[in-house]
Amino acid sequence: MKFPGRRRHKHYFPVEDKDPLINQLHADDRLKRSYICGIDQIVVDIEAKVDQAFLDEFHLQRGMSQVIDNDVTNALYDRLKRDDMIDYEFAGGTIGNTMHNYSVLADDRSVLLGVMSENIKIGSYAYKFLCNTSSRVDLDYLQPVDGPIGRCFTLIDDSGERTFAISAGLMNHLRPESICQTLIEESSALVISAYLMRTSGDETMTQATMQAVEYANNAGIPVVLTLGTKFLIEQDPKWWADFVAKHVDILAMNEEEGEAITGFSDPLLAADKALDWVDMVICTAGPKGLFMAGYVDDCCKRVTEYPLLPGAIPEFNRYEFSRAMKKAQCENPIRAYSHTAPYMGGPDIIKNTNGAGDCALAAVLHDICANEYHKLNVPNSAKHEQSAITYSSLAQISKYANRASYEVLVQHSPRLSRGLPEREDSLEQSYWEQ
Repeated sequence: MKFPGRRRHKHYFPVEDKDPLINQLHADDRLKRSYICGIDQIVVDIEAKVDQAFLDEFHLQRGMSQVIDNDVTNALYDRLKRDDMIDYEFAGGTIGNTMHNYSVLADDRSVLLGVMSENIKIGSYAYKFLCNTSSRVDLDYLQPVDGPIGRCFTLIDDSGERTFAISAGLMNHLRPESICQTLIEESSALVISAYLMRTSGDETMTQATMQAVEYANNAGIPVVLTLGTKFLIEQDPKWWADFVAKHVDILAMNEEEGEAITGFSDPLLAADKALDWVDMVICTAGPKGLFMAGYVDDCCKRVTEYPLLPGAIPEFNRYEFSRAMKKAQCENPIRAYSHTAPYMGGPDIIKNTNGAGDCALAAVLHDICANEYHKLNVPNSAKHEQSAITYSSLAQISKYANRASYEVLVQHSPRLSRGLPEREDSLEQSYWEQ
């Protein structure tokens, strides 16, 4: 995928290549930059191999996800470090992963909001988070706290059973006053997750998130929600449906989360139902690939050149060459859908599924932000006669998202260590050209 924007090499759309003499007359001109904001529970994922005796020592129930207090967390972490049992220690968090992957793909700025330990020791988990986050992610707006950030331990026994021990630390203590209104209003999108609404007691993360959402809604900035887990959504699907309809513009989910909020197990029907509430939907469906759905004005629709596909909605991909638009900006809105099978049929060995959906969302955000970048710098372009959300068609974005998530599936880390190649070093170049 090629977009206008900051690139390490000369990009295909040379908006900065002007006449040298004219450049002298406009020496102070600078290209306007677009960026995205994300709010997250700042957490580090720690993976280790253990036995039953280890689980018993720390009173952990095998195969369960459980919350542990700070004392148990510190003792558990010290024991893992002392016995050299840690296999992987990654910066985590759904939105943190998405911001990092966006900045790697776009080689451009994103802003992460959340909390960070004020005092950081070299080698600590907070230090690991900073070290494993792209330098293009702006962390200057993190709120300092006097205490630990979140930690999630994934403890794997000999049978492969995973036991999760979660320590929230102070990750849910982001305060509403730490949200910069101007920062939100000048961004291209605000990205949040369903996890941010699950707080209790004196935790202020939910209030801070709602403050940011209010700023975005009032300024017309797209709010992007990733659902995160079906277990949270199925506790009260009506509340989530109402929240999405009122505050969210773009919804990201997998097929299980889609079923939890819409009641439809078919990912296409789930995406179609979600269009009752939002302007665009991204639904990952594991080995089935990725579905996208959105609106386009009847006068702007573009018919696909690919074969029409069967499904719960017959020939659903007919208008997949269309660029997504906000429903409110369409005189005669019609629904457009696209589907892409996994890149290269999926990897031979899946090393990690954690973060694949986050990476797919990052690719979609890259396209959205590229559209804003182009609109800021070439406002009179014929491309913007159509008031679209995206720079590319639903079909092309779907391919890009699939291609990006493939990179996460074949590695242990949920975060990209490099961007995608400009040209594929394999015969699968035809993936883009078909």
